[in-house]
Formats: sequence, structure tokens, C-alpha cells
Amino acid sequence: MYILGISCYYHDAAAALLYNGELVAAAEEERFSRIKHDSNYPQLAIDFCLRRAGISAQELDYVVFYEKPLQKFERILLSTLAGTPRTVKLFREAMATWFSEKLWIKSHLLGKLNISAKKLLFVEHHLSHAASAFFCSPFAEAAILTIDGVGEWTTTALGRASADWGDGGKNAIHLEQEIRFPHSLGLFYSAFTAWLGFQVNNGEYKVMGMAPYGEPRYLDRVEKVLWLADDGSFALNMDYFSFHTSTSETYNRRFVELFGEPRDPQSEFITDLTHPNGTGNPDRALRARNQHYADVAMSIQRATEDAILRMVRHLYKTTGSENLCIAGGVALNSVANGRIAREGPFANVYIQPSAGDSGGALGAALYAWHVLLGKPRSFVMEHAYWG
Repeated sequence: MYILGISCYYHDAAAALLYNGELVAAAEEERFSRIKHDSNYPQLAIDFCLRRAGISAQELDYVVFYEKPLQKFERILLSTLAGTPRTVKLFREAMATWFSEKLWIKSHLLGKLNISAKKLLFVEHHLSHAASAFFCSPFAEAAILTIDGVGEWTTTALGRASADWGDGGKNAIHLEQEIRFPHSLGLFYSAFTAWLGFQVNNGEYKVMGMAPYGEPRYLDRVEKVLWLADDGSFALNMDYFSFHTSTSETYNRRFVELFGEPRDPQSEFITDLTHPNGTGNPDRALRARNQHYADVAMSIQRATEDAILRMVRHLYKTTGSENLCIAGGVALNSVANGRIAREGPFANVYIQPSAGDSGGALGAALYAWHVLLGKPRSFVMEHAYWG
């Protein structure tokens, strides 16, 4: 049985193909289109996967999309209506996009692939993330943590999973706790990414790279915009953010009053730490400004790590498992992952290499095979060289 997983229409479009539960091929569309973070329908990635298997689209048994578009539409509709009159422009732009394109994802997929409607399935966004980690891991059971910007409504989910390895077990993923939009660790990090002069959904890794050149001097200010509980649950102070009311802005003037003017994306990043022997640009004022930005970067990086570690420790207490599986775009923060490995309580940790939305294609296909169809496990993802 062939199952094709697809993720697209937001960022990092991808396709993944299973044959009887074994991964045949997986690839991101950007590898072929040469468009960074390509969000378009992944025609080239799909063609690659089908060629690897030597089949046509009509020979697919199921096609699985990595989220439920109508639930996402519900979130956008309700959240923009609740924010009026501030969200009038956002509402108008979002509705134009949805009514012209995204509401018709089902018919678009059916037309592109030329398959019958009974072959097309949809899996919730965070279940796709969870499945991409757990059903690629070697575990029979595990605690589950998924963290990203936002799926349909969920931005963070905690739960547990079990697997059938042909031993009478049960394939199941239960996401038992969640944090919902607009409270999002991923969108929190992206707001600072924009303020630091980098592109959202592209430059977050640069913030992580900038952080070691700074000190966490502004944790007290970060605590005004990100409230953390002992169990890792969190809330954003939305008075400082605008991603929920705007299509182009992630933070507002109050945010700037707290952290300072944003960094010019065209400016050179140079500090006494990047060039300790006085080489490079000698402009002392520029170095001082950059040190401020580096200190803010370290402060929000540290706050993000602390939030994740609290969630991890809470999961350990509530699940009793020694195994942890992690996915979602925030799981691409390798510094936080390192702290989980060093300081976390779990004996075994598995993080999906393609933890962001591209991995959702694989997760959706695996969820359909193991949970919806109830097929036992055999596959373990031991490398990432699939496309």
C-alpha cells in the first residue's frame, strides 16, 4: 500500500511516500524549485517521490494532508473577528486569500493528483508533528512534545504515545495538554527575529547564533512579555505583540519602548566578542548597539530554553516514561535540544530531524498508516537522507 504525505501552503512544502509503512522517499520542494522555504504545492517533490517508487499518482492508495484547513480557517476567522476594529485590515486580507485559494485545498489536491475523494485524508497539524517523531523513533511508548508557531489552533502540545510492534500493542497518540493561539513560543521567538533584523520563518537560526555573543541581561524585560509557570505552560502579554492583528508586523510600539529600536537588517553585526582583537569596523557606537541586540537575543534564547525544559520536566512527572519524542519548528532550536539532552530527566530523546512543517508530510502519512489504518510498526528513521 502506497501512502503519500503532503505539506504546503504556509512554508517548507514537502512530500513523503510510504510503502507498507516503510519510507521510500521524502523531499522538500525547495530542493527542486530553488525557492527558499517554498510554500507552493510540492509538485516537484511529489514527482521525485513517485519516481523513486516507480509509480503514478493514480496508483496511490491514500494521500494525506498534514493539517485540517477548515479548522485553521475557523481560527483565523474567529480570532480576527474578536480583534475588531484593530483586525479589519487583517480580516480583509486573510479572507481574500482563503476564499480565493485556501478554502479549496481539497479540490485543488484532488485535481492536481487526479485521484478520487475517498483516497484523500486530513490529519491535525500537531498530530502530524507528533507522528513524525514518535513513529520514526525506536520506542514502544514515549512522552510527546510538539512546539511551533501555530497549527490549526494549537501552538504547543504535550501528551503520550504507544506503538504496536507486532506484539499486541496499540498505535495511539494522545495530546492531553495544549496551549492555543495567540500564545505561542514559536511566534514569540519570531517576533524577536523580526526585531533583530532577520526574516520571520527564515532567520530564527541567526537569532540562536547571535545569542552566544551576548549575556541574558534582559530576562527581567522578557518576563514582562512571556509569563512562565512551573509546569512550562506559558502566556504572552499580547499588549506587546501584533502578529495576531497584522499580516506584516509581529511586534508593536510598546515592544520597541521596552527593548529599543529594531536592528537595521542591512547593518553590520560586529561586537568586541566577534572581533576581540579590535579588527573589523572600529565604530564603538555600532559595537555597543550590536552588543545590546546580542544581549536581547541571549535573553530570549534563555527564556525559550527554560520554558521548554519546564515542559520536559512536567512531562516526565506526568507520563512516567523514560522516552521523549519532540517535533515542531521550535524543535529546530538545537541549543535548547542540547540542554534537554544534558539537563532533562528523560533517558532517551528522539527529535525528528525535519521537525518543522516539512516533516509534517511524513508525519501525516505515518499517522494514517499506523493510527487510522491500525498497521503495526517496523520502520525506524536512522538517517535523514531520503531526498
